[in-house]
Amino acid sequence: MSITFKKSVAVLTDQVTVEEAETLLEWLLKNPSGKVNLSDLDHLHTANLQVLMALKPTVSVWPKNTDTKLWLEAAMNP
Repeated sequence: MSITFKKSVAVLTDQVTVEEAETLLEWLLKNPSGKVNLSDLDHLHTANLQVLMALKPTVSVWPKNTDTKLWLEAAMNP
């Protein structure tokens, strides 16, 4: 699994697949003040992107990968 759920932060790493979107959605709904750490994220399936765009969690750390960071910042902060 590419998402680790801590007390107040969901850490997304490597390649987050479509199968993880529902789990991410459920966690964010149960933790409305929860943050996401995208530091080591390489690829995010669009289903997960839709979850992030809909619920607008605080991003505690943006991806190290510049291309991924720019793509996500543009999508999540229109």
